[in-house]
Amino acid sequence: MSDKQTASPIEINLHQKSRVLVVSFDDGKTFDLPCEYLRVFSKAAEVVTLTEPVTGKQKVNIEKIEAQGSYAIRIFFDDGHDTGIYSWETLHKLGLAYKDNWAKYLESLKAVGYDYDAAKSELDEEKTIKVLYFVNFVRELGKESEEITVPKSVIDISTLLAYLRKRGERWERLLQEDRVQVMVNKAISEMFTVFETGDEIGLVPCGGIGVKPEEGEPEDIA
Repeated sequence: MSDKQTASPIEINLHQKSRVLVVSFDDGKTFDLPCEYLRVFSKAAEVVTLTEPVTGKQKVNIEKIEAQGSYAIRIFFDDGHDTGIYSWETLHKLGLAYKDNWAKYLESLKAVGYDYDAAKSELDEEKTIKVLYFVNFVRELGKESEEITVPKSVIDISTLLAYLRKRGERWERLLQEDRVQVMVNKAISEMFTVFETGDEIGLVPCGGIGVKPEEGEPEDIA
C-alpha cells in the first residue's frame, strides 16, 4: 500500500462496558482505542483550540456512533461531546501513534499541574463481585464460588486475575491469562473487559466445559 492510500476499516466494534473501540483495517492492523483517548484527541474545533489539555475524562464512554458517508464516523460521548468527526485516516493515525500520543498527553497534564493518577484513583472505587469457578478449578482451588471485594486498582479481568494469582502457587499456576476463559455476567469477555460492583465473573479453564457449581452437571457456557 502506498503512502498516498488510506486504509479503510473492515470492522468497528464498541466494547461499551470496557470503554474501548476496536477498529480493524484492511491493511491488517487492529487497534484498541480507549474512549478516553478518542475523547481527548477529538479533532472538533472546541477541543483542538484549547490552550490546555482536556482533563477528567477517565470514565467517559461512547453512547453511539454514526456513519459519515463512506469516509468517517461521528462519535457521541456520554459527557455531551458529539461534534468529533473521525475519518478513517484519523482513526488509523491515532492507532499507530497511540503510545507516543498518550505519553505526550500525560506529560502535558504534568506541565499544567494535573495529577492524572490521583484523579483516576478518586474516580475508582472498591468493587464487590461474585466469582464462579468451573471444572478443575473447583477441585484445584477448593471452592465453587466466592464473593470478594477487590481494591481500587483492580478494574478489569486482567488486573483481577493478577490480584487472584497473589493468593499462592496454585492460583499463580492456574490463573495465567492464556489458561483462562472468562465470562462477565454469562457473556464471554476479553482481558480488558471492565467490571462493576454486582457483576458475576466466571472463570473456566481454556477448553473446559462449564459446570454449574450448585448442580455439578456439565453445561454449555456459550
